[in-house]
Amino acid sequence: MSNFNFIQTEIEGVIIVEPKVFGDSRGYFMETYEERKFAEGGITASFVQDNQSKSTKGVLRGLHFQKTHPQAKLVRVIKGEVYDVAVDLRKDSPTYGSYVGAVLSEENKKQFFIPRGFAHGFLVLSDEAEFVYKCDEFYHPEDEGGMMWNDPAVGIQWPLEGIGEIKLSEKDKVNPAFGSFCF
Repeated sequence: MSNFNFIQTEIEGVIIVEPKVFGDSRGYFMETYEERKFAEGGITASFVQDNQSKSTKGVLRGLHFQKTHPQAKLVRVIKGEVYDVAVDLRKDSPTYGSYVGAVLSEENKKQFFIPRGFAHGFLVLSDEAEFVYKCDEFYHPEDEGGMMWNDPAVGIQWPLEGIGEIKLSEKDKVNPAFGSFCF
């Protein structure tokens, strides 16, 4: 019996992972990754780097991708709550330009697997959030790309109620539209 439930989303390869949580009056325990079980669930990426960020409410990080060194990512929230998004940039995909979004939180403990060939970003919904993720390729700063978080061609339905001001990095403020880049 697996300690994970792997839920295929409407975009092939994008998977929501629900861990089995064992809790009692002392707290809880859960596995967050186990290579064999993840392979059985359709996730065969070999992770080489872990990252963590902390952000406040209204921070929107993304949408980011690497052009020639694409990364698959396994993301989760260990504090707070975010709305996480993956946009399909695979030219040959029937879902090219489509997106999948999921709420990830310290309460629901869900993880989101984003395969190579996607732009990725998230919006912090709680007062503060700590976000952790595994990558199957090293980060190459010279290879980074980005796209507008609110591009109408993609039409992401960000949950903006109660957010107030969207806080973007300087580089994310000038990300181009979806159709303006090529791979």
